[in-house]
Amino acid sequence: MAGKQRKPAPRARRSTRYWWSRLSDDELLDLRLCDLGLRIEGSPVEKPLARLYRELERRGIGFRPHYWIAQEWFSPDGVPGIAIPFYLLHPRLKRLERRLMGEVDGGNAEDLMRILRHEAGHTVDTAYRLRRRKAWREAFGPASKRYPRHYRPRPGSKRFVHHLDKWYAQSHPTEDFAETFAVWLKPRSTWRRDYAGWPALRKLEYVAATMETLRGSRPPVRVHHHVDPIRIARRTLREHYAAMQRHYRGDDAEKIDKILERVFTRRRTRAGQMRASAFLRQNAPLLRRRVTRRTEASDYLVEELLGHLTGRTRALRLLVRGEKRKALRRVERLLVTLTLKAQKGVGPWLAL
Repeated sequence: MAGKQRKPAPRARRSTRYWWSRLSDDELLDLRLCDLGLRIEGSPVEKPLARLYRELERRGIGFRPHYWIAQEWFSPDGVPGIAIPFYLLHPRLKRLERRLMGEVDGGNAEDLMRILRHEAGHTVDTAYRLRRRKAWREAFGPASKRYPRHYRPRPGSKRFVHHLDKWYAQSHPTEDFAETFAVWLKPRSTWRRDYAGWPALRKLEYVAATMETLRGSRPPVRVHHHVDPIRIARRTLREHYAAMQRHYRGDDAEKIDKILERVFTRRRTRAGQMRASAFLRQNAPLLRRRVTRRTEASDYLVEELLGHLTGRTRALRLLVRGEKRKALRRVERLLVTLTLKAQKGVGPWLAL
């Protein structure tokens, strides 16, 4: 009698290969976004999205947000879905993003899941029209409140949860809800213990109780629109990054870059020459202490400005030149100037 035949082992799914992945940065920047031909299937974000669905299911939420590829992270008003930034779909694009923007939002597995849980909070809010409820408004405030161009968080406040960096929950009521939802959604979350005695605990309890009432219910908003998908984006990557840098870095960013290029250098003049970004990270605690003492600014503000300078030195590929002690003094002067200008409430990137 013949034995049972073994089923062939499932083939491991290979990540999709793209012809443009071997291009130089200059060549890659001349491609249109719509011509990248990106797919979520087989990409580094496929498994995290499946994990998000499992987390929602385990919490009893039957709703599944749809997703699509776009130019940046967002969840549009009225659409219960998540736009995934294109650069996360391939390591080559992540390297370009880091070089030109100084960082990659969601660039590692932990950060990616944090952002996905946050965006899922927005989609649940939209799908079930939670912001219309009186209890939602009482817990988080009116969703109609205008988004601030700049906000000054209070790092010591216990009215908000801590999830994404920069105390993002304090920026707007809808972000407060999304951050609170993300903390609640995380598997094995110890939020009752972590936030015991905090006013933020009441918001977490509201989310937990509200999600319990949604078990088994179909959301009233079920549209599956794709807003600004990359497949119709005709701009080149060069045009995309020029626009992003103008938007996020401000009008005076070029002046700051020129100052950094005077403090540091692009030229490698000796073996083992230290990268400026590594130099700034190494001296970050000392710079924070000195600048906060001289300006009486919050640690948060100085940390934000120092993070910007570190990102720019990395993007510009700058190196330390001369004596490190002199470079440290020059950076300290620049950081003090930026901090004092930012404290005036007119934004940190003013003319120096």
